[in-house]
Amino acid sequence: MSDLPSNVRISQHPCLKVKLSQLRSKSTSPRDVKALVHEISLILGCEALATTLSTITGPTDVTPLGFEFPSQKLAPETISLVPILRSGLGMVEAIQTILPDSVPVHHLGLFREPVTLAPVEYYNNLPNHAAGSGAAGDHSGQASRLAIILDPIIATGGTCAAAIQTLREWGAQRVIVLSVLGAAPGVTAAASVWAEGTEIWLAGLDPELTDRGMLKPGLGDVGDRLFLTIGK
Repeated sequence: MSDLPSNVRISQHPCLKVKLSQLRSKSTSPRDVKALVHEISLILGCEALATTLSTITGPTDVTPLGFEFPSQKLAPETISLVPILRSGLGMVEAIQTILPDSVPVHHLGLFREPVTLAPVEYYNNLPNHAAGSGAAGDHSGQASRLAIILDPIIATGGTCAAAIQTLREWGAQRVIVLSVLGAAPGVTAAASVWAEGTEIWLAGLDPELTDRGMLKPGLGDVGDRLFLTIGK
């Protein structure tokens, strides 16, 4: 969509499009829902990180045949994964698989207040987090330079926007948001919170929301489908 903010990317990968279609179906089993969220995250993460990370030449190594070669490693970059509880947990393993080295995983717990749909934070394990502390970068160097938010759905955009703002205040210098599916109004709202420091990557985009703040046509509540809590 040409009217989306310039810091929003929608994947055009054909395999990803098919997997998203499979994930939308109510007949997809819980086991397949988990697998599809993982596979979509893997494809989307590869696309996003290919444009974000770079490599440098490391020490000389030796192949099994005895030939020397210059090793490659990621350019210096402190990275952390920030899954939004609960459903973001379904994306963590995929991004860990892509990255060549282990990185910290910091969890954020946010839910939408049922009436106002406003985000409410109930859990935060960012190191040295001080809620409402103000300016970015004032946390004594504890923040990762690059924070990757993992949240399968961007609906109203309130939760995503709150997570971006929290990471900005924590001191992250860049934020990448990886989401399976978003609604155009919510994605636009989230992308505007810190446009110069944030990129949002999506596997797909829906045009609108229901009056209950659910994506239309959407794919249901991903957390419920992942953790078998439908009907709670």
